[in-house]
Amino acid sequence: MTAHDLGARHLCRDILTHPLGLHCHVPTDDAHPDGSVRAGRFLAGLHRAVERGAMFFDTADSYGCGYSERVLGQFSRQSPDLNLQLSSKVGQIRGSAVHPYAGRHIHHQLEQTLENLYAEELHLYTLDSFDFGPGDRYLGNAIDAMRTLREVKAIRAIGMRGPFTRYAASPEEWAAQAERFLYLFRLIKPDVVWTRFNAFTPAVSLEGQDLFTFTARHGVGLVLAAPLAHGVLVGKGGASASSRPTVPSRRGGLMPWLRERVDEQLDVLRRHFGEAPGTLARLALRSCLQRGDQCVVVAGFSTAEQVEENFSCLGDPLTELELGIIDDVYAGLQTQVREAASRLPVMELQP
Repeated sequence: MTAHDLGARHLCRDILTHPLGLHCHVPTDDAHPDGSVRAGRFLAGLHRAVERGAMFFDTADSYGCGYSERVLGQFSRQSPDLNLQLSSKVGQIRGSAVHPYAGRHIHHQLEQTLENLYAEELHLYTLDSFDFGPGDRYLGNAIDAMRTLREVKAIRAIGMRGPFTRYAASPEEWAAQAERFLYLFRLIKPDVVWTRFNAFTPAVSLEGQDLFTFTARHGVGLVLAAPLAHGVLVGKGGASASSRPTVPSRRGGLMPWLRERVDEQLDVLRRHFGEAPGTLARLALRSCLQRGDQCVVVAGFSTAEQVEENFSCLGDPLTELELGIIDDVYAGLQTQVREAASRLPVMELQP
């Protein structure tokens, strides 16, 4: 491992940033009366992150149909002197177009995203879906659109999603996703790969290499999202309540009996590393940050307290021995998920 420090690192050629950023998905419920309260707490979290050195803020036009972008844009308007590095995604919202990647829809969505974010450019714009229409009809159009946006400096870097399916999917399903990713990667030639990655993510083989070695070999950066698996990896004990985001139960995706087995695995980490608040969050975040010096980690949050804990808990780099202990425990977590999937085939674990 070479990525042991928390100084600025190159995500890609035109993006030098703090390695820990924020995943900005604001919970929204139009029928809920505390929407403005949630947004206020979220804005407080953004301010706290900037105080802690965060520069990179990741969102998508599909999060609340632009609501998360608009809240982040409110922060941009409040902080005109900050050099924010903004990342968003396209490919989930079709609107009145025949397909999210058809015609000039990508251009139109970017214009709306920039307006939402109160920004003149995006640092990273990611193709958020592997669905390019029947027979990949709109793939060429999407590639041309993204390259044009980069050439005219509306965006600095082109992103694409990494291989991903249900955590509990079969090895064959993951292999199919890896094959599809490789096919698209060779055509899109992205600057950055955006992917969900945490203890539950199985290793995938890409030309005989893992995702980190593969992207490093190709000079491509990595944005790692969901490093805490939406709070699952901080457990029920040994970590403060602030490290456990309040998310809908379908996002946690754990059956009660499976959660008990996950906690048993996390107890192994508690015995090795102690039960001080933030310990499990530190292990999850650090194990991602130290995967490679081209990796930027974006952690979700809903309060300033969660942001403070994530940034303050990082401490010193993990040693190779410590990383080995963590990897062994996380492998045990993956085993629990696979066993759960064999017992309950309809279960979809999506932390």
